Amino acid sequence: MARVLALLYGVACYLAFLGVFLYSIAFVANLGVPKSIDTGAAAPPLVALLIDAALLALFAVQHSVMARQWFKRAWARVVPDVVERSTYVLAASAVLALMLWQWRPLPAVVWNVSAPAGRWALMGLFFAGWGVLLLSSCLIDHCELFGLRQVFRYARGEKHVPPEFKQLSLYKVVRHPLYFGFLVGLWATPRMSAGHLFFALMATGYILVGIQFEERDLLRFHGDAYRSYRQRVSMLIPLPRRKA
Repeated sequence: MARVLALLYGVACYLAFLGVFLYSIAFVANLGVPKSIDTGAAAPPLVALLIDAALLALFAVQHSVMARQWFKRAWARVVPDVVERSTYVLAASAVLALMLWQWRPLPAVVWNVSAPAGRWALMGLFFAGWGVLLLSSCLIDHCELFGLRQVFRYARGEKHVPPEFKQLSLYKVVRHPLYFGFLVGLWATPRMSAGHLFFALMATGYILVGIQFEERDLLRFHGDAYRSYRQRVSMLIPLPRRKA
């Protein structure tokens, strides 16, 4: 029964993430959703800025703290190891959903590309960026990343084996293609509002800081293999391979 419950819980957490993730893409693009980055309850600019900043800070704190090893060790006393990743995914999805729901628009236009060719090109980049993000998650094991592999192995009575350090496809030209794809999807827009710009700037800053903490953990796990990889491959922008 415990294995069945863990499996159901893991799948439910993943489906919750998938729904919020797909909504967030439409949210950023202002495409066919009831509440987007440029719509919703209006507020005075300063109030809107403070609310949005608080929402972004809440997401950054949750996302970073729960990913740290010291938190995972403490969290293991409360949450079984097999569903630790699924619980992280659920918490991140809940905080992201709150941000999408309570986001206050700042509609002032920063830029607006009116030429059809330019608009199509930017929208193409937008979807390409999200495609790179999805592909990157698959290259490092999408199911592992979002907790599915852990609960499926547990349901089959198999021991979970952490993934090995691999350098596949996009990871041979940039160390964090997932973040690269996210940033392309965030910045490539034919119409940039002040609210969208604030979101993009804060998310970019968070990623640049978060990468430093993430790479510390990767160095602890993989040692010299990751140290050599970091010397050869650029962090966030695809560049020619460097000599170690």
